[in-house]
Amino acid sequence: MLRKLEEALDLYVRPGSFPLAVRMVKEDEVLSERTRRPHKDLHFQVAICQTFAIARRYGWQIAVGAEDINCPLALTAFGFKEEIETFSCGEMCAGMFTETKPAGARTEAEVPKFSFREYKYVQAAPMGRADFVPHLYLIYGNSAQIMRLMTAVLYKEGGYLTSKFSGRLDCADICIETMRTGKPQVILPCYGDRVFGQTQDDEMAMAIPAGKEEELIAGLEGTHKGGIRYPVPTYLRYSPQYPKHYYKLFEGWDKEAQKK
Repeated sequence: MLRKLEEALDLYVRPGSFPLAVRMVKEDEVLSERTRRPHKDLHFQVAICQTFAIARRYGWQIAVGAEDINCPLALTAFGFKEEIETFSCGEMCAGMFTETKPAGARTEAEVPKFSFREYKYVQAAPMGRADFVPHLYLIYGNSAQIMRLMTAVLYKEGGYLTSKFSGRLDCADICIETMRTGKPQVILPCYGDRVFGQTQDDEMAMAIPAGKEEELIAGLEGTHKGGIRYPVPTYLRYSPQYPKHYYKLFEGWDKEAQKK
């Protein structure tokens, strides 16, 4: 099914990087030998957004736990470290994302979070190469490609898709919010994703819960048949208008024709 979904995305959405399968791995689960670990195998630590970038740009299967991650905010949100007052008081937001600590505290309170040690790793791989059962899928693309995906997601039931944004910790929006709600999320790449994940200004993303593979494929096929395409076709059935003096050529051709 993952291969079939990847083929449908390649055909109808044409993302510029690998669509990812993502799993939250528990303590008692064993990672396969082909899964790279940044701290052990690559000898550096990463942010979670950077993990997704490595998987989608390099095509690697990769997993990160507490020893691999050096982003304190992600360590907190994903439950790899305990949430402490230094985080919840808003100090990490104040002066950067919010004017005051109380405003920052309100932001931190709304960050999606896993409980402490609920999971041990975040695992990601290109859909067609994953050797694990995913909890969700993550697809980066430009705004037109994400719009194309969104129409497919809404094809069966209609309505609107609702997502929330804060400009920070989009890794929590991708994994935690998607798993908690069981609903697709449009992802506005956060500041850190742009700095450390090197996500470009023309990129957005969508996170889609696992279990919706057939529905998504049907949505892509159905909306394609309905005329929703990517690349978006431009309307070209019109007569251009030109500077007035260009039309003197037509007058000249008419005069030349009259002479013959």
